[in-house]
Amino acid sequence: MGARRPGQRRGGVRVRDTAPYRGTDRRGPRSGRPPVDHPRHAAYEAVAAVNRDDAYANLVLPVILREQGLIGRDAAFATELTYGTLRRLGTLDAILTSAAGRDVQRIDPPVRDALRLGAYQLLHTRVPAHAAVSSTVDLVRTVGPGATGFANAVLREVAGRDADEWVSQLAPPLETDPIGHLALAYSHPQWIVRAFAEALGGDLGETTRLLIEDNERPPVHLCARPGLADPVELADEAGGTPGAFSPYAVYLDAGGSPGDLAAVADRRAHVQDEGSQLVAAALAVTPLDGPDGRWLDLCAGPGGKAGLLGAIAAQRGARLTAVEVAEHRARLVETATQGLPVTVLHTDGRLVGAEPKLPEGHFDRVLVDAPCTGLGSLRRRPESRWRRQPSDLPALTRLQRELLAAGLRALRPGGVLAYVTCSPHTVETHVSVTEAARRSGTSVDFVDARPALPAGMPGLGDGPTVQLWPHRHGTDAMFLALLRRG
Repeated sequence: MGARRPGQRRGGVRVRDTAPYRGTDRRGPRSGRPPVDHPRHAAYEAVAAVNRDDAYANLVLPVILREQGLIGRDAAFATELTYGTLRRLGTLDAILTSAAGRDVQRIDPPVRDALRLGAYQLLHTRVPAHAAVSSTVDLVRTVGPGATGFANAVLREVAGRDADEWVSQLAPPLETDPIGHLALAYSHPQWIVRAFAEALGGDLGETTRLLIEDNERPPVHLCARPGLADPVELADEAGGTPGAFSPYAVYLDAGGSPGDLAAVADRRAHVQDEGSQLVAAALAVTPLDGPDGRWLDLCAGPGGKAGLLGAIAAQRGARLTAVEVAEHRARLVETATQGLPVTVLHTDGRLVGAEPKLPEGHFDRVLVDAPCTGLGSLRRRPESRWRRQPSDLPALTRLQRELLAAGLRALRPGGVLAYVTCSPHTVETHVSVTEAARRSGTSVDFVDARPALPAGMPGLGDGPTVQLWPHRHGTDAMFLALLRRG
């Protein structure tokens, strides 16, 4: 691929000119340029794109790895540096502020991102300190000429303490400010730590375990589409293991790209967190009286749950209508459900009753996988924890309640609706579903969701709703409420 000019875009985001890095190798500089450490440079490009352009690491990093020809251990190292740095960003910035003697936001952005990568290596990897410092200074020499002395001094200051010692010095005392302490120690904004603690009943020990799990690299989960792939056979084919809870789940071993698997390429399987599989399947297994052939996914993009429900529907002679308001996501749903009994509608799910293809009282099963803050998937999307704000909640919860009200209008009497969010925030879960049900103007009963999940699954609480957790179940923090229309 040819070199880009500054300001061109890669994977939908603007990128810096990478031409100066081409024509160099690890053996030494050419034309006076410093040697390029390709994995570290790839990580730098990804972190810079995330922080500068609001890119998403899971979208931009694979493009960078492919363009720079990184595979195997080099790709794995670049991935670890990228995601590790983004997860630990809050704590790293506090440490760099102290080490630099100035607010990290006053440091030139390219130098700041390089320092973040260097500090992560010093505090959270086995990279020797001298290698972490020298390689980061080399990177700064390329992206921020003139700042090498400053970078060297800051990194040597960072290297003077280990991560625990820095936390002890910088975090407020746990006894007097537990939320502030946990936020800095485990690199989450305070408002998110507070929301997690509230959802966990104020248990700070369990909150700590959740924060720790959020900072771990999660395994890739595959969904073996029923009728198209057997999970045991898929596990053998993919070199993974069958999942612990979902009958469709396969855990992939470290390394490799799931997109390269034949089963994913031919749509016998797709990448999907086990928690998402469980909540979608819960809708399908909930007992229902009367007809059961018309299913609805009201917020279907990008299509993972629609793909699973469509495969289940195919086995049961049902048909799924998948609704998506964003055109590009509707196209993703079409791709994800190709060959399944799924009709994709590019429209607003709130138009039930006004849209002829979304009549009221028509559907037997309805999934409302509502847009949310995504706080339940921070281990997979680490940049989200730094982008979301409490001010996002009013608009999101209003949308959630409007979509849930529309879903209840679409549901026939006696039908079942699943309300799902990938967030444990109580405002997006219990408050939204309770308020929407109360204001719906129809008779609605909560169905105990626990029997709809696999027998023996631990930590499901007292019902009728269910909250899954990374530290309890190894899944994203998915919330599930099942409602039956009277």
